[in-house]
Amino acid sequence: MEITFFKYQGAGNDFIIIDDRAEHFDRSNTDLVAKMCDRRFGIGADGLMLLRSKEGFDFEMVYYNADGNEGSMCGNGGRCIVAFAKSIGLVGGKCCFVAVDGPHEAEMLDQNEKKWVSLKMIDVPNIEKGLGYVFMDTGSPHYVSFNSNNLDNMDLIEEARKVRYNERYSKDGINVNFIDINENILKIRTYERGVEDETLACGTGVTAAVLTAHITGNIKGNAIEVKAKGGTLKVLFERVGNGYENIWLQGPAEFVFKGLIND
Repeated sequence: MEITFFKYQGAGNDFIIIDDRAEHFDRSNTDLVAKMCDRRFGIGADGLMLLRSKEGFDFEMVYYNADGNEGSMCGNGGRCIVAFAKSIGLVGGKCCFVAVDGPHEAEMLDQNEKKWVSLKMIDVPNIEKGLGYVFMDTGSPHYVSFNSNNLDNMDLIEEARKVRYNERYSKDGINVNFIDINENILKIRTYERGVEDETLACGTGVTAAVLTAHITGNIKGNAIEVKAKGGTLKVLFERVGNGYENIWLQGPAEFVFKGLIND
């Protein structure tokens, strides 16, 4: 079967998107998804998304990790699929779609003459603060740790895998983030489960990093810029009790190319 696909990226976090409103794509074909995401033998991407119809919503987002398995929520993926839906005329400047973690609102923004997408994330009522780390679920589970000494040059893969494959997280996996803060600007590097490597940006990870920095008193305000390796994103939020609500992830979502592949 010939499949039309679209490649999008958000701050270097790249995705294959397929318009599957006709439901021709076999959702159980994990081998095909992994092959398409492979950077040497396929198209290459951090993940793949199907856009499907869903009653009561503008569309449904079905997300796969690069290993071929259906994954948890992907924030940058959510922003990219909104940009795609806008490009095909499915939605206008605002929309509401459903993903694995529930409904999401989104809005197109003009930012420095570029198109950004603002995506409302799920509320985060529960945050675990441990010795040297913070754990929370922002649509995907994230472990966040400060590394103020040498973030740019640290061996991220080695350090992240010590957490990713420890006794607590090895079965279900965990996304691991290291952050640094300088003059209220947060820098981040992320290791993503399912990709099992560093990615240039991670939307749910950026969200977790901002909330971590805020709840530990390391940043002020409620609109924080984050510099990932692939670009800058922004997170807006409200502190409510011991958690956070009205969380919005903002950043670029750009078309890269369109193509055809035979499965």
